[in-house]
Amino acid sequence: MSTQAPHLTATQERSLRDIFPGDSLLLTPEQTLVFATDAGRRMGTPLAVVRPTTEAQVVELLRLAQTERLPVYARGRASNQVGACVPDRPGIVVSLLHMNRILDIADDDFVAEVEPGVVTSDLQRAVEARGLFYPPDPASIEISTIGGNVATCAGGMRALKYGVTREYVLGLTAVLPGGKVLRTGGRCHKNVVGLDLTRLFVGSEGTLGIVTRITLKLLPLPQATATLLAGFDSMEAAMHGVRRIFRAGILPVALEFLSPEVLDCVARRQTPPWPDSVRGALLIRLDGSRESLPLEVRRMHDALHTAGDAADGTPGNEPPVWSAHGVGHDEEEPLWAMRRGISPSSYLVRPNKIGEDIAVPRGRLLDALTGIRAIAQAHDLPILTYGHVGDGNIHVNIMYDGADPSETTRADAATVEVMRLVRSMDGTLSGEHGVGMAKKEFLHLQLSPLETELMRQVKHAFDPLGIMNPDKAY
Repeated sequence: MSTQAPHLTATQERSLRDIFPGDSLLLTPEQTLVFATDAGRRMGTPLAVVRPTTEAQVVELLRLAQTERLPVYARGRASNQVGACVPDRPGIVVSLLHMNRILDIADDDFVAEVEPGVVTSDLQRAVEARGLFYPPDPASIEISTIGGNVATCAGGMRALKYGVTREYVLGLTAVLPGGKVLRTGGRCHKNVVGLDLTRLFVGSEGTLGIVTRITLKLLPLPQATATLLAGFDSMEAAMHGVRRIFRAGILPVALEFLSPEVLDCVARRQTPPWPDSVRGALLIRLDGSRESLPLEVRRMHDALHTAGDAADGTPGNEPPVWSAHGVGHDEEEPLWAMRRGISPSSYLVRPNKIGEDIAVPRGRLLDALTGIRAIAQAHDLPILTYGHVGDGNIHVNIMYDGADPSETTRADAATVEVMRLVRSMDGTLSGEHGVGMAKKEFLHLQLSPLETELMRQVKHAFDPLGIMNPDKAY
């Protein structure tokens, strides 16, 4: 594709005004600046920002973009941290926030149909009012959109039991370059006819087309939930606790780990409830019926407090040295507030952060955490580790002072070492954030040349001129 000059021609601007009247088209730098970046703070150059309200406008836009070879970047709330929606090449940013209708909630079908700009928590509240349940719960749930969740295959803390976004997308409508409209899947919960084009779009980071309608699977709403925060005297003891939970046959809704460094970080922002002897913690959520949930809580307690023996073969089965629990939203919320407070607390350690979201096989969790701690010591930098250990997903926050060139250099070097460590354990560079711009330099560590070439051929089939979110993801 030819290099696009950093401005629109008069003809291109007139065409956009015809499609997007009034304030649905933004052109001045003051208007478009906020659309140049995302939560990862990388900056790009919007030539224009369009705000469609109908699928027909998206069709006309992609006809124009194909003809003019204009790069196109679909965008929701831009809570993504890897630059996935940043207009790295100057192009048209498509804000889908005005396509924000919940079109249908079908109680008997256990299905919802939505436009991409629906905020995830708004959908959840709407379906829960009907006794239904949409499980995916990314950390940005109160601001992120369903369209953004689909583009990145968002996960969240409930992914351990309920899976990630791809498990809930039954079908979608997408507009392809040139204005072709593709409809995939439907309202059936099972469908094995042909290649799964629906799942191909989930996690594609906007590189194939613009999704304008999404059909989602719903579940019955669990009657009750309970949360247990268990504190251990070491990181190793906490990891052995994870092993005992699974060996007891328990599948929690969420199973979160807080390292010693994270516990100290949270304590900078608020007075923690745990004693100083706690040097590793597990935050665990269970759900079920009102009758069964107390039994599950007891099973969890017994699993964590059962000492190892020779038959078990598990070393270091130390029970928790402290615990707290809550049943129902009002009692559970203070425990989860501490988990949500990790990210803001991290900036009390250093003003800058490289946030990675690696994942390793469950059996290598302790090896990964120990290896990352060694990398932190070698580079004399604080590295905070926490996250969704139930599915092997660890958030790795490499903290540094961007005003200090030495710390910046060491942080970059530590990032490379973390990625190589993860790959040595057959882990993945990203468990849920995606690739975007941030991880492209590391792709060769995980994807073979054949895999990469096949992905590019798939993109070419959908987007032959390469205008959809170019240079991202693969």
